[in-house]
Amino acid sequence: MVPISATALFIAVIIFTRWGGLRSFSKLSAFDFALTVAIGSLISSSLVTKDPPVMQALVGMASIFVLQTLTAGLRRRFNLSPLIDNEPIILVHNGEVLHENMRTSLLTLDDLRSKLRSAGVLDLAQVKAVVLETTGDVSVIASSQPDATLDPWLLEGVRGADQPAPQRIAKPEPTE
Repeated sequence: MVPISATALFIAVIIFTRWGGLRSFSKLSAFDFALTVAIGSLISSSLVTKDPPVMQALVGMASIFVLQTLTAGLRRRFNLSPLIDNEPIILVHNGEVLHENMRTSLLTLDDLRSKLRSAGVLDLAQVKAVVLETTGDVSVIASSQPDATLDPWLLEGVRGADQPAPQRIAKPEPTE
């Protein structure tokens, strides 16, 4: 029964993903990530029980895809993103670590350094912006050209991107 259930669920995921579009398993927002986790949980629970409830899983998956599609449409039409999604927050701006934003985000300097290293940053002065995105991902925008400027459009809707310079601390605080 498990191979039959797995095949049915596999086909259903393909059909629902084609219907729901590319966004179905994206990590564009926390809501999208939750959808991915919920689908995985439904599939997992329906395959590990002794008598797999395939119809329950299929109805559950269909319901989640319908809700995700409706929510995405409502977000786009009525600008509901502020109610549904987390707000991205800037952690580094023009080579300056924004310590208050780091504290608000519950991130440590070690977390930040790790993300900068994985992005291939050689010098903090190269960093134009580091943003903690709505999904929890960290985006690093860096340039080796000292005169490169960051287009403000890229930081629209990012909390703290418009902080005045005096609130910024030029050098990172000592390690915790």
